Amino acid sequence: MSVLVGKKAPAFYAKAVVNGGEIVNDFSLEQFIGKKHVIFYFYPADFTFVCPTEIIAFEERIKEFEERNVAVVGCSVDSEFSHWKWLQTEQNDGGIKGVKYPLVADPALTISENYGVLAGEYDIDDDGNSEFVGTPQAYRGLFLIDKNGIVRHQVVNDMPLGRSVDETLRMIDALQFNEENGEVCPANWHKGEKALKATQEGIAKYLSEK
Repeated sequence: MSVLVGKKAPAFYAKAVVNGGEIVNDFSLEQFIGKKHVIFYFYPADFTFVCPTEIIAFEERIKEFEERNVAVVGCSVDSEFSHWKWLQTEQNDGGIKGVKYPLVADPALTISENYGVLAGEYDIDDDGNSEFVGTPQAYRGLFLIDKNGIVRHQVVNDMPLGRSVDETLRMIDALQFNEENGEVCPANWHKGEKALKATQEGIAKYLSEK
């Protein structure tokens, strides 16, 4: 499992489904460089159980991301056709119809591997043949990428553990506050609360005023 914080987000060009039903062939996060922050997250598989709760939860809060000028992009190892079918399936039938943000297809596993969230690895057997050991799916990885294409926050959950949209928004607020004001955000900081200067005097002042 790699740590990408502070590094350039791995680039890719891949097929994706956008706007809830349009398949594109060369989707890339590069389109957001200099324009938007990005939440790029992985989920294990289409037509499963925890995954639709997360995907729909992000869609239900999409206006809050848009207000922060943040693009939300999902990704799994499924094909673009699987994504498309799931997006056409009603939510009460286990689908995710109504989700509009992009879902990237990673059937070759390369994007998941480059982001360090692939639940397994390729190995060579005794006969010299390449084989995959583990589960050819992605863990629930989430990456907050700034406008320069640098990963500023990442979290990786095991497959049974759903993520928090509230915490994702909190981390966006913290990053954007730091970028705009230069102050750092203490534990459990929320938008509108006091931050502090990264000095001994700054921490002393913050603790004395709590």
